[in-house]
Amino acid sequence: MSFHEILFPLDIALKSAGGPERRTEIVTFGSGREARNARWAHSRRRYDAGYGVKTLASLQAVVAFFEERRGQLHGFRWRDRLDHSSAAPGSPVSPLDQGIGTGDGTTATFQLAKTYGSGFAPYTREIAKPVAGSVRVAVAGIELAGSAFSVDSASGAVTFLAGHIPASGAAITAGFLFDVPVRFDTDYLEVDLSAFAAGAIPKIPLVEIRV
Repeated sequence: MSFHEILFPLDIALKSAGGPERRTEIVTFGSGREARNARWAHSRRRYDAGYGVKTLASLQAVVAFFEERRGQLHGFRWRDRLDHSSAAPGSPVSPLDQGIGTGDGTTATFQLAKTYGSGFAPYTREIAKPVAGSVRVAVAGIELAGSAFSVDSASGAVTFLAGHIPASGAAITAGFLFDVPVRFDTDYLEVDLSAFAAGAIPKIPLVEIRV
């Protein structure tokens, strides 16, 4: 899949709208009872970047970005203002934020992930696009120096280097900032400058992709 490791203009993204989407199949019986089935194992996020376009310069920047991505052809990074950190809202990133695995003495690579909820049915989401330089890692509660591991910012894989592979039973945790891999959800941007000048907001739909 073609993906450009570039971030959508941040000043526009932080003023956008959107969030997670799920697909649930619901069958209602004659008794009024329901049978519900999740058709998607993972949520998929959708956004509208149009809410962040407030000036003509911002609109021109989006058009240029859209053209370079060739519309829906190439994916890119998106900063979700609501959900872009491993930490709890308002808290700084800590190497103890999220569990990403348990050592067995031989496995060296672990995938970054974020878990939502804790009481009934926690959902674990793989994080594929960490922000470079933001990842902190701890083994058995002790933070490791950056020289003990490497992070693939294009896939979210954390690899422990020789001599630092986690021992069997050791809890591995991480803290990080991250972006969402998305693409434009249209091949056509309708730009009406007269309406824009009057306060109208263009629609700029984006959808999360699996990478």
